[in-house]
Amino acid sequence: MAKKSIGPVRRAYSPWDDPDKTPFIEFRNVTKKFGDFTAVKDLSLKIYEREFFALLGGSGCGKTTLMRMLAGFETPTSGQIFLDGQDLAGIPPFKRPSNMMFQSYALFPHMSVEKNIAFGLKQDKLPASEVEARVSEMLRLTKLEQFAKRRPHQLSGGQRQRVALARSLAKRPKVLLLDEPLGALDRKLREETQFELMNIQEELKMTFLIVTHDQEEAMTVADRIAVMDKGELVQVATPAEIYEAPNSKFVADFIGDINLIEANVIEKSDAGTKLRSVADNFSIESDQVTDAAVGDRVWYAIRPEKVRIAQGRREKGVPNRIDGVVWDIAYLGDMSIIHSKVGDDDGDTLRATFANVSRMVENPITWDDEVVMSFDRDAGVILKG
Repeated sequence: MAKKSIGPVRRAYSPWDDPDKTPFIEFRNVTKKFGDFTAVKDLSLKIYEREFFALLGGSGCGKTTLMRMLAGFETPTSGQIFLDGQDLAGIPPFKRPSNMMFQSYALFPHMSVEKNIAFGLKQDKLPASEVEARVSEMLRLTKLEQFAKRRPHQLSGGQRQRVALARSLAKRPKVLLLDEPLGALDRKLREETQFELMNIQEELKMTFLIVTHDQEEAMTVADRIAVMDKGELVQVATPAEIYEAPNSKFVADFIGDINLIEANVIEKSDAGTKLRSVADNFSIESDQVTDAAVGDRVWYAIRPEKVRIAQGRREKGVPNRIDGVVWDIAYLGDMSIIHSKVGDDDGDTLRATFANVSRMVENPITWDDEVVMSFDRDAGVILKG
């Protein structure tokens, strides 16, 4: 029997599943306070060599503070940070085996591309032949050979971004820190650059740590994601696990689009759990065995793409089939999003998405249509809060 997994398997590399594997970067009970404000609260985290790791969260969640402590620009109030087995306490930023790429890129405007890349190498007094070899390697890696003699003002935003990346990589740090590196790029260029970053990281076999508030960016590039909120880790897992098996209502709501249905547990067994929605009194059957007790209030979280929608009305009493009325439709080209109202004005609103696989559709769903929405027993997850 084929092995099942949550979402697509990115690659065989998964050292976080090996209890004997030594972490490359480790935060041990790290707290950072700014006066009375606690930016990071007693946080512990392990990141492994060659991992592309993402710190994800909204503004003020502590992700950038965590990265700045690793880089040496901030000092922990308490706790320890280790990199490749070395306690970083007291080591200034310029002596740490890491390099940081900032959102602003911070290129030298009076220097050419190749001189920007070579700057740190010359500061380290490397032989001229080695500087030339590394600059050539970085130009090739970032596809900037033809722009080597240009200055930053003669480059596009994406090209300047690649110069900053090349300069950060040239010194061959043990870990590259990326602070919102793609925030200034337009959407299409950002998507292209995400895959370029992944390819570079794979080729160099380096450890990358990226800070971002863009969920799609984190899902695209990272081997694992740490979702942060108010200075704490909420969930650390692979992108597919974060998306398909969120451990809380916060994570489910923060990552992607989701339907959150408030419900009560009405029955439990080894085969799963039965729920009844609070607002609309429809029944839900799940194959998930929850640790919530009968009578407890929970949330049933289901992604819109896992909800099927069709014109008509349901057969009464059938679980996981819900009647609704279409009140809004968004056509996005490759896909459509349908919002349907269930019950009265205070009832649930469910979203369903589907791919537009045909150019012409006979009798399409439209506004005010009566529809039935349905989903499988394993489509959603039961969350306690």
